[in-house]
Amino acid sequence: PPQNKLAEFLRVRPPTFSSTTNPVEAGDWLHAIEKKLDLLQCTDQEKVSFASHQLHGPASEWWDHFRLNRTTAEPITWLEFTAAFRKTHIPSGVVSLKKKEFRSLTQGSRTVTEYLHEFNRLARYAPEDVRTDEERQERFLEGLNDELSYPLMTGDYHDFQKLVDKAIRQEDKYNRMEQKKRRIAH
Repeated sequence: PPQNKLAEFLRVRPPTFSSTTNPVEAGDWLHAIEKKLDLLQCTDQEKVSFASHQLHGPASEWWDHFRLNRTTAEPITWLEFTAAFRKTHIPSGVVSLKKKEFRSLTQGSRTVTEYLHEFNRLARYAPEDVRTDEERQERFLEGLNDELSYPLMTGDYHDFQKLVDKAIRQEDKYNRMEQKKRRIAH
């Protein structure tokens, strides 16, 4: 019975969503909900019912309005739900800005690990730029600081994670060399 499935869904502690001024949070909510719905192998209808159950406040009002203004009596599909949710809570203008932000992302004063987190966070707005592991490696290398990317460019890395691991070790070695230079200079 669907009642048990809802209880099961609520047991996995799905996040709720009411409103946000940050579209990234709306995207994160949708991603988190999708993972939990897939975990429980929900049907299309259950996905819509359970996800909409997690909407509160302004988001719940949006959902009620959306349902009332549909012209068809057909059940709302998951695809329709996610498309409508994205259109309302994750405006394409913001996605476009995040894509631009990803494309101009550089390591700057961040550590390799901090750069990696930002890289992964923004990469989902430009999936077409990182379709393959090679594209992902190339884009990551492009944004790394020169003192790290230059020596790493000569290598051939089995996968993205190998490149990241090498960059972290390279950064550590570079920092130790810089400290040594400073000690000698004083």
